[in-house]
Amino acid sequence: MSTGLAPRPYRLDVHPPDTTGEGLADDVRRGLAAPPYVLPPKHFYDEHGSDLFERITRLPEYYQSRTELAILRAIAPGLVARRGVGEIVELGSGASRKTAALLDAMREDGRPGRYIPFDVCPEAILAAAGRLTGAYPGLDVHGVAGDFDHHLGGVPDPAAPGSRLVAFLGGTIGNLEPADRTPFLRRVARLLGDDDLLLVGTDLAGDPERIRAAYDDAEGVTAEFNLNVLRVINRELGAGFDLDAFDHVAVYDPGPPWIEMRLRSRRDQIVRIPAIGLEVPFARGQEIRTEISCKFTRASVAEMYEAAGLRLVEWHEDPAGWFAVSVAARA
Repeated sequence: MSTGLAPRPYRLDVHPPDTTGEGLADDVRRGLAAPPYVLPPKHFYDEHGSDLFERITRLPEYYQSRTELAILRAIAPGLVARRGVGEIVELGSGASRKTAALLDAMREDGRPGRYIPFDVCPEAILAAAGRLTGAYPGLDVHGVAGDFDHHLGGVPDPAAPGSRLVAFLGGTIGNLEPADRTPFLRRVARLLGDDDLLLVGTDLAGDPERIRAAYDDAEGVTAEFNLNVLRVINRELGAGFDLDAFDHVAVYDPGPPWIEMRLRSRRDQIVRIPAIGLEVPFARGQEIRTEISCKFTRASVAEMYEAAGLRLVEWHEDPAGWFAVSVAARA
């Protein structure tokens, strides 16, 4: 569709990850100082890790992305038109592929609007911004590279006419520890005005084998993605992780319910991390937990919103009940 508008230049604000004292070095020091070993999943996502994750989203086992996209394409036109959305903030934007469903709806509603991608990887934002400004002439793109825990305050104030839609897609909310979700959503709620909305994708509880396969694909891309956190630590902290000495493991725990991704040591070994003066002993079979991915029900999502001072206003799931996209507003 021709709009007669020229592509606009885009902007990227970068918040250096270590200025708060809560960067990679601190996470590794805390997480590997003593068993049980734990690393946060945000450190998967350097440029290589972001590319790997984009490959994961296209794998046949990874039903989440295609199911969520189908829901978004179905609901976006009505949602954008009803709510007069003129600005989209996407948290964990990555390659901004699914965002097209929302941007298409905003364009069809006659609003060039503004898009604010927020991601830990600046390179991913720049690649997406260049593509989107060409595809959506007149769209204002203002990227923010930073960490959810420390830099949400760097999201610019609303500027485009209409309401703001904050999107948190891909089931990423499930990567947060249950105790961390409420503080996180309260910070997100500060980005919303009275007429603004939060759009969240959640993977739903269901068949354990279907869910586990999405984190342990036959091609081995998820295994390489999981190991990438060790590659990042080697590069940034001078660590001596031998990537061939660890196996990727994905385990379904029905209790929460959630998936855990782990890295399991193939042998007894000691890994030195010179930048933080740490030596980490591993026995054969000992694991590092690198990610959780919680699974939800409609009731648990509503409870999650209520605890953060939000309310569930719309619920959309695919016919098979595998994935849901919900809409929330300030209570």
